[in-house]
Amino acid sequence: MLFHPMDFLIFIAFGLSLWAQFRVKGTFARFADTAASSGMTGAEAARRMLDANGLSHIPVEHVPGMLTDHYDPLSKVVRLSDRVYFENSISAISVACHEVGHAIQHKAAYPMLVARHYIFPVVNLTSGVAPLLLLAGIFMGLSGLTLLGIIFFSVAVTFQLITLPVEFNASSRAKRLMTEMGFINGAAEQAGVSKVLNAAALTYVAAALVSLLELLKFIMIFRSEE
Repeated sequence: MLFHPMDFLIFIAFGLSLWAQFRVKGTFARFADTAASSGMTGAEAARRMLDANGLSHIPVEHVPGMLTDHYDPLSKVVRLSDRVYFENSISAISVACHEVGHAIQHKAAYPMLVARHYIFPVVNLTSGVAPLLLLAGIFMGLSGLTLLGIIFFSVAVTFQLITLPVEFNASSRAKRLMTEMGFINGAAEQAGVSKVLNAAALTYVAAALVSLLELLKFIMIFRSEE
């Protein structure tokens, strides 16, 4: 089956995903031109927040690129991209503190982050095989392969769904601490931080929606073959 009724919804969700990616870049660029009143760069804000939360052993490193920021739980290091590391904008400190939020989650053994760490090796194994199994099962009429592909694909979808509370919680921690520690001041700066982090969160929501709809499509195809 080349086309399926679910494809229309998947197409809309994919469009939402593309829009979310453009929006996060646009929002970042907008508030990258707005200096934070604290005057701190993203690297300075990350360092201070880590130290204040008993994480002075975690380094803050510069990594080239645009929005390549991340917390590496294996190496226990916060890595910040060019504009986030060096600049003192609302966007820079928002993204930097969000990544520190993940480091704080790691220290606190935040349950959803722990679950994501445990499932990650399984996702690496199943995500590449799932499409092959699904295609082979559907086009060759082998329901067993289709079912196995669905099971493997569902692991990847589960990972994406688990990622949502992890990202929202990291942003929530970041916003609270940024206010408490004086990194941002006033309603305007708080609103700017929320817009930057909410735009980033939307990309995860859109990606999870696309994957969930695709999983439902494959389940419907499998049931129609029974």
